[in-house]
Amino acid sequence: MPTHVLPSTSQAAAVSASRSRAAASGDLPHIPWLDRLDDLERARVLADLRVVTVQPGEIVCRMGRPVTYWFGVLDGLLKMSNDSAQGNGLGMPITFTGVPSGGWFGEGTVLKMEPYRYNIQALRKSVVAGITAETFLWLLGRSIRFNRFVMNQLNERLGQFIAAREIDRLTHPDERVARSLAALFHPVLYPGVGEVLRITQQELGYLVGLSRQRVNRALVALQQAGVVRVEYGGVRVLSLGGLRCYRAD
Repeated sequence: MPTHVLPSTSQAAAVSASRSRAAASGDLPHIPWLDRLDDLERARVLADLRVVTVQPGEIVCRMGRPVTYWFGVLDGLLKMSNDSAQGNGLGMPITFTGVPSGGWFGEGTVLKMEPYRYNIQALRKSVVAGITAETFLWLLGRSIRFNRFVMNQLNERLGQFIAAREIDRLTHPDERVARSLAALFHPVLYPGVGEVLRITQQELGYLVGLSRQRVNRALVALQQAGVVRVEYGGVRVLSLGGLRCYRAD
């Protein structure tokens, strides 16, 4: 298990756009909405799309900065959190959610063209893609199928954050781990995950706010309950409904 500690978001380096590259053919199968576009729309997206590799701890979006891109994770794991370290009066740092492979995020921010209200930080080496806000809004004004994708995203995201409020109120660590894992296995928001989530106990601890050792104990309990199976380099979900409803004895 990795033993590194992520830097605080106020200390972490932000990813520079100068490091990005054009999308390669191997990147495209990891973009779930691309096949909804017609030829003209697809051509604009491919001309606009940028891809960057980020290292653990680096910031993809920083709170308070102007919105520039709509982002997605082609491979890897990010976390969305607030930034109390910069004196925003938000109290203790809060992790809102993790964003695994296949997840696209920030559509609400782009729609309102407002500064980011959260930080997006890499938990491991990750490949992140993005299209400019201008292209995102152009697609919304042109493509019904793209609009449906974004509407579905917003609807599912609302349900996700309602569930996150429930997680915040849970006092038993095993239940917090179960609900957090269930959120990461969301088939609509994160279609790239499948049945196995590549995540370490340290990374899961960063998302849940628990130590690696306590996460390990929770995973043992969840495996004994038959809702997950811990495999090399990840966790396999055996019962998504069981994860969502899990109650500790």
